[in-house]
Parts: sequence; C-alpha cells; structure tokens
Amino acid sequence: MRMLFTCLTVVMFGYSGTNAQTIHHATQSRPATMPSIFPVPVSMELGKGSIVLGRSVVLIATPETEAETVGLVRNALVLAGVESITVAKQLPQHPDGPHIVMGTTGATIVRTALAKSGAVQDSSTEGYTIAGTVMGNGALITLAGHDADGLFHAAQTFRQLAQRKVIPALLIKDHPAMPIRGTIEGFYGKPWSMSDREKHLGFLATVKANTYIYSPKDDPYARDRWREDYPAATLAALGRLVAVAKRNHINFVYAISPGPTVCFSDPADLHHMERKFAALRSIGVHSFYVALDDIEYTKWNCDLDKTTFGPSGAEAAGIAQAKLLNALQANIKKNDPAAPPLIMVPTEYYDAKETPYKAALRKNLDSQIVVQWTGTDVVPPAISVPDARAATKAFGRKTLLWDNYPVNDYGESAGRLLLAPYVKREAGLSGELAGILSNPMNQEAPSRVAVTGVVAFAWNDKGYDAARIWLAAARELAGGDEQATAALLTFFDTQHMAPTFGSQPWQVQAPKMKALLDGVRDAIANGDVTARHEALARLRQYAAAFTNAPDIIRAGTVDTSFALDARPWLDAMQLWGRALQLTAAGLEAADNGNAAAGRYFASAVQLAAAAAAIHTIPGATRVGGPIRIADGVLDVFVADAPKLIAVDSMESVIRTSEK
Repeated sequence: MRMLFTCLTVVMFGYSGTNAQTIHHATQSRPATMPSIFPVPVSMELGKGSIVLGRSVVLIATPETEAETVGLVRNALVLAGVESITVAKQLPQHPDGPHIVMGTTGATIVRTALAKSGAVQDSSTEGYTIAGTVMGNGALITLAGHDADGLFHAAQTFRQLAQRKVIPALLIKDHPAMPIRGTIEGFYGKPWSMSDREKHLGFLATVKANTYIYSPKDDPYARDRWREDYPAATLAALGRLVAVAKRNHINFVYAISPGPTVCFSDPADLHHMERKFAALRSIGVHSFYVALDDIEYTKWNCDLDKTTFGPSGAEAAGIAQAKLLNALQANIKKNDPAAPPLIMVPTEYYDAKETPYKAALRKNLDSQIVVQWTGTDVVPPAISVPDARAATKAFGRKTLLWDNYPVNDYGESAGRLLLAPYVKREAGLSGELAGILSNPMNQEAPSRVAVTGVVAFAWNDKGYDAARIWLAAARELAGGDEQATAALLTFFDTQHMAPTFGSQPWQVQAPKMKALLDGVRDAIANGDVTARHEALARLRQYAAAFTNAPDIIRAGTVDTSFALDARPWLDAMQLWGRALQLTAAGLEAADNGNAAAGRYFASAVQLAAAAAAIHTIPGATRVGGPIRIADGVLDVFVADAPKLIAVDSMESVIRTSEK
C-alpha cells in the first residue's frame, strides 16, 4: 500500500484559517486536489492546503464510538503508513501533530472539533461530517456522525481519503438519498456459501449499503419446507452471519417464501411463520420479509381459503395476502417494538398497471408494510421517475425497488457475467422510492461491480456518475493497482451486454472494443497506407493487452474470489485474445502482400472455436452454457478479417508496380 511521508514536506493550511506552518524541511507542496470518493458525497469542498498524517497520529474516540468503527480508522491509518497511534481523551488547546477526533455529534468534544474547523454538522439519518484543518503545528481531522451508522460511513470515507499520499483540507457533509440500500440474495440456482455472504457483507459496508436480505430460493427451510425449524447447526451459522452484518452496520433481513403451499386463513400457518421469526429473532434478526413472488394466485392451496375468501382470483389473493401479512406485522411489533416494518414482495411484482390485485393490496395492506417492485418489467431496461410515481399510486406507498441487475439466473443471461455499469435509472428516483436493492449474480465477487453502482445511485442519485463508479469498482477489486484496474476494465467490456427477458438487451456488448475494431475496419476500407499501419498497430497493441489481462487478474492483486468466480470467462478470454493476436498478424501480413496471412487467419479460427467451446462451471449458475466473450463483436471481427484485405490482389499490384 501507499506509504505517506517521512521525507515528504508540505505547507499546511487550515480549512478556514490562513496560518501556514512548514513541516520538516521547507519545500513547497503541490496544490491540493479534490479526492475521488464513492459513493459521491452530497457536498465536498476543498480548503486552502493539504494534510500529511506522518508517522504518528493521536486518536480521540468518544466513549460511545463502536469498536468496529474505531478499528476501521485504525486499519486505514496503518495501511497509510502510520506507525504510532496514541489514544487521548481530550483535544489539546494547541495540537502538535495530526489529531483525529471521532464520535457522534451528541458528544461535546465532537461539536467543539467541528466548531474549530468552522463546520456545521450534517443532521440527516446516517449522515456524517468530515472536516480537516490545521491548528498551529498540528492538524485536526474530525469524523462526526449524526448517529452510529453515520459515523461508520464517515470512517469508510476516511478509509478512502487515507489511501492518498496527501489529504486535502476539506469539508464533507454527506447523507444517503434513500433509506434502504443494498442487495437481496434472491436468485435461483446455487446459493452463496456462508463465506461468500460474509465477504459480501464486508463489501457492502465499504460502499455504504445498509441492507442485506437473505432470500435464497434454494434454501429449503425458507421456501419448500418453510414450516420446519432450521437444524441447530444451520441456525448457528445464520447467527454468525447476523453478527457479521451487525459489525458492518448492515441490517440483516430474513425472508420466508411460503407462497407455493401456504393457507392464508389457517392460524396454524401463521403460527409456523411466527415461530420461525422467533427463532431468527433469538439469533439477532430484527427485520423480516415475506416473498409471495413466482406463485399461482388463480387457485387456493387449501379449502379453508376458499371458504374464507371465496373463489380464487387476483383480488381475493390480494385480500388474503394482506390479512396474513397484517397479522405478521402486528406480531413483529408486539415482540420487538423497535423492529423495522415487515417487507413483502407481491405476486404482481412488476409494472405499475392498475389491477384488482394491486387495488386489493392498496386497500387492505397495513400502511407500514414495505412493498417491493421490480420496475417496469422483471428485468427493466430503464426506470424513470414517472414509472416510480405510478408504482407509488398503484401500491399506495413508496415502493422498495428490487432491481434485477446483475442477476444472471435466466435463459437470456446464459454464459454471461453481467459487468456493465449501472445506468438508465433516472436521477430523482430518491423522491419516489423507499430504496433500491440489487439482485446479484450466483457469482458473489463479480456481482460487486454492478452492486457498487446500485448502492452509489441509491446513496446520491443526483450526483451519480456511472462511468466514474465503474472505474472505482474496478480499482477497489484491483486493490488500487492501476495495471490490474486496466485489465479488469478490459474484461468488464467483454461482459458489457445486459439482457432482458426479450430479444433486445438494455446495454450493448463490448462498446470500447467495438469502437476500436470499427476503427480498424474503417482504416482498412478508407484510409491511406499510413492510416492502415497505425490502425493495425493499435489493434496489435490492444490484442496483446487483451491476451495478458487474464494473467494480470489472476496474479494476486485482484481479489482472489473474483478470479475464482470468473475462471472459465478468463480462460476463454485468453484464447480469444490469442485468436485476436493472430488475426492482427494476418491483417498485417495481408497488408504487406504476404501469403502467410492465410495461415494466421486459419489458426485464429481454430483458437476461436476452442474459446467458444468453454462452458460455465457446472452447477455454479442456474442456466449454464458456452462462455460468451464480447459476442457479436469479437467473434464477428475474427470471422470477417480474412475478407478485409485480398492478399492475391495485393501481390498482383506489387508485381505490376515492380515492372
């Protein structure tokens, strides 16, 4: 990691002051630059100078500050090169060296530290303020949370700031736009392992998410055998996961999916759910969820429902579901008055068209219960503010968006990792949604690319920049290594296509590669000799980087879980890269009138066939199949290349010119 200081000397200025103090030897510092923080803060202003932490820092944490939050700051300091962290309880009148004050704004020392920097606290739920200033011979950095969650988010921002060689004097005021942000493990197919989930919870903390819903479709005790108690070992494992979530300030939500067999009017089934929730409450779960998606509502599961609600149908289903959910909500509040409201996903979970089912829910469902909605379709190509407003009207409350991206458990996603940026969600949705939860892929680590964007958008939709967040996600996976970041971005481009349930994807495939290959085609077709040579040189250079990218990704700088999850894609990418290298060699040979071009092209086709024959890991994804690498772009170019330059014609031209 980056080492900060000893020989580095700077001139430091306070955020609001004008005093300058030369540290160590008198040399002029570089101008302070705006840091890149993700999610993008609501407000961030540079001061007039920079702060260098040095080898020694004094840390003042208020008594109520959680150990995990203090540990996060300590770890960031150690990684930044700080060798000595001294603990203090009071801020000296004239600090000597860097001091960090952290706590919630209810503490006097925190308010005093903010006042010294001329800062006003952020007073929003989960909000925080970071102020950096210079005081005489020392520096003061204040991490002030409106609440414990806000302070934890401040520590996550400081973690990013401390990765720089120099921290600018600045003032950050920040808070989330949406109250619920995170993921729902709601895909079909192989569930994540407990290890995957623990890693995911740690990741969610870094992007300032606050919610994880445990809803794997293939957990038998949550769906097919939902009436049965969890085995003691499984319950204990879930308890450990809940503890990890708590340490990371993530609300662990337990989801049950009784829809295929539940009898809505049977008190025994209500009791089964209450008992299941009580067992989860005993291991620390306070938030609950009932999934009623992907079930039939045109028939009852029991005769008692027919007697109670009449003939089956959409409206009767809405009434029956509301009755059961209202009873569960009442039971939750009775046993845990501070618990968040029950969340449910309805049977009609997509579109916002008025229907008898939605009308029945709107009329009968407890107004506190949160309703999930997947947007304009199961996998929506875009979501606008009017779309969300229509959903609010249809369900009678702001909905919690279940965004089915980057989930890859359906046929159109076979052979793909979905790694495109999170786009086509309109700024301003925070005014119409209760939050956004991403439904990730069966592959946990690759899911982080898109989830980083989802959570960043939910945190600050109006300040969201998809391209910058995409780069930040790559850099984070790469551990800050720029070569590995570039390799990841090259790989991401091959998995850019985002399908829907229809024939048209909502994001195009390999846009960067396509632009380069289109440029090569154009230079061959319309350019002069120099233009062709330059284009082919660019192709050769790109093909080499493309071929080397999998090895760089596997080399150890990139999170090892990512390389493991993406193994067959990386294998196929390397073969495709070698095919592209041979294609480039064939084009250069053809451009020089060399008949060896044919051999290069033939070898490229053989490697392309070998790459196309690689399949997904059996059982890893619900829908397996051949691995797709920049399909429709790379494969087409390799196939078309032999037709772009006629070798025989060029040799004829050369012989004629020689005469």
